Amino acid sequence: MRTGNGRRNLTGMIGVLALLALLAICASPAAAGTGGAPTPTSAPPPPGSSNGAPVAEPSAGTLTLVAAETKPRKSFFFGVRYPRLSYTLGSDQPQNDVRIDVVSSVGEIVRTFYRQDLAPNVAYNLRWDGTTAEGKPARNGKYSFRISPQAPAPAARKASAGTTLALAFTLYGYTFPILGAHDYGGAMGRFGAGRSGHTHQGQDVMASCGTPLIAARGGTVQYAGWDDGGGNYVVIDGKGTASDFVYMHMLEPSPLKKGETVRTGQPIGLVGTTGSSSGCHLHFEIWAGPGWYEGGSPFDPLAELQKWDSYS
Repeated sequence: MRTGNGRRNLTGMIGVLALLALLAICASPAAAGTGGAPTPTSAPPPPGSSNGAPVAEPSAGTLTLVAAETKPRKSFFFGVRYPRLSYTLGSDQPQNDVRIDVVSSVGEIVRTFYRQDLAPNVAYNLRWDGTTAEGKPARNGKYSFRISPQAPAPAARKASAGTTLALAFTLYGYTFPILGAHDYGGAMGRFGAGRSGHTHQGQDVMASCGTPLIAARGGTVQYAGWDDGGGNYVVIDGKGTASDFVYMHMLEPSPLKKGETVRTGQPIGLVGTTGSSSGCHLHFEIWAGPGWYEGGSPFDPLAELQKWDSYS
């Protein structure tokens, strides 16, 4: 009995150390690249900037861009870090009424912000929360910010040939849920594979135990707990979508609790092999609306996982 207790205690200690390692990993550049939060319970990002409103009689001088930069260059809807534009204008008049458009790669304006009385040679900032003018999540794709006078006139140009501008960025709705080496295993890990008394309702993704897991889509934690089949698992009701996302067999109970808000790319736990599991892996499910055991049904998530994997 002493040996057994020692092994259980050692396993628990390994799990705790792994969770602490997750917090350290999520402050690293790799996690930042996914939009990952520095800790599972970090404060939400500042809200997106307000739209503002056009003025009745807008005025602006001949606008140039002294400096302009967007960070991060890759962002995720409802992620921890919104696309943030930092810009400085040049103008031949002291106050300028401008509009800033979020423009897709095909020239479609998906959101417009209005700003009044901007002074030249002063640094300004703007954050886009990834929603369109109708309040819906923007599509995956390449975007850029465009700064123009509110009255019809040419958009601001470089102040000089040597001015460096970085206005383009990419926005995605989802990120791949595993931060580490992985593969999709064999036929028995596929959706619909036979099981004793039922069929497999998700896709297994093989990865080493202790590999960090992040939210493929942010939203609200619908369930966090234990099941003899799924082990330690979490269900997240996806923000701006009717789908729910299920993560099973985690090494330790997730630090997240029911009702908490989760951001896309935020840490949710570690790959494990708890419950009815024969090896270290993530069992991942997507449930169509109205959601997980609320009248919805699971569907094959492999194509979605592979797509997210290709750009995350």
